[in-house]
Amino acid sequence: MNPMIRAVVFDLDGVLRHFDSTRAEEIEARHGLESGSIQAMAFLPALLEPVVTGRTRRADWVRTVGERVGDLQAATEWGRIPPTPDAGMLALSDELRVAGIRTAILTNGTDTIPAELHESGIDAHVDAVFNSAEIGIAKPDPRLFRHVLDALALAAEEVFFTDDSASKLTGAEVLGIRTHHFSGVGGLRAALRAAGVRLGS
Repeated sequence: MNPMIRAVVFDLDGVLRHFDSTRAEEIEARHGLESGSIQAMAFLPALLEPVVTGRTRRADWVRTVGERVGDLQAATEWGRIPPTPDAGMLALSDELRVAGIRTAILTNGTDTIPAELHESGIDAHVDAVFNSAEIGIAKPDPRLFRHVLDALALAAEEVFFTDDSASKLTGAEVLGIRTHHFSGVGGLRAALRAAGVRLGS
């Protein structure tokens, strides 16, 4: 019999909220940039790692991306694309909390995450937020997951983690945290039931 799951931890982007890729493509086309070029530059490890570990502010990261692609205005517009909260996922988080299971966010985020979550209302649907930019360690480093376990005061087998990036799951798996490669709310519900979590339809 599986140990009881007492907390479910969600990745943020691609799980609890989503960005419309067509918005970025429209910005790039309007500025004469190759499709996908801004995000490709932004997610280069040399630029991304400092901002998600809190050594660089988000505004400085976006400015550097603009300088590298040769269009600061395009990067600024890209950085202002608003994400859309996933209503189905937020409803699932609420359902878990009603059932007595804590929920949390674990994101490779930036210094603006607290404001973003408050403005979107996402923070009202979870019990805790763990932001790599505040902690100084990014996924998939097992030390970040150890930080989460310690903060929740739970054992690894009592925690379930889901992320839309399979590579980000490895640090959790090293510690024995049950994981799920997220591709949609239906699949996650099935994985949670398989882990012994009682849910509705």
